Amino acid sequence: MYHKIIVPLDGSKRAEKILPHLEELAKRYKAKVIFLHVIEYKAIPTSEGEYINLTDQEFDQAKKQAETHLAGIQGEFREKNIESQSRVIFGSVVEGIINIAAQEAVDLIALASHGRGGLARVFYGSVAAGLLHRVDRPLLIIRSRQTE
Repeated sequence: MYHKIIVPLDGSKRAEKILPHLEELAKRYKAKVIFLHVIEYKAIPTSEGEYINLTDQEFDQAKKQAETHLAGIQGEFREKNIESQSRVIFGSVVEGIINIAAQEAVDLIALASHGRGGLARVFYGSVAAGLLHRVDRPLLIIRSRQTE
């Protein structure tokens, strides 16, 4: 059923709440997992959900940090005999996820939603909501609250 699964991660523990679910699906279906980190418009998120503009040097550092972080997760999955790869790209998060999902012909997009609602969602947007309205393949969303 699922041969390739893409999981967008942003470096936060909240986003990683999807990993146990992903692990079970990947094992069950012998699926390849693609870990994706999208760095949006030379900016990185703060803990308050705002973005800070980056210089080219800071952008390179953020990219290296994302690659290192994904490599660690990929290693954990490799130890569990789950085939995986990682990608770090630059651009709009929703567009990036949709584009890589299409390029890689993934069968499922799996992510944790930060569960923002109300004004926070209006001001910061919602990756899950953006995908839900635009994606052309199955989407697994696990809600991850800040208190978890």
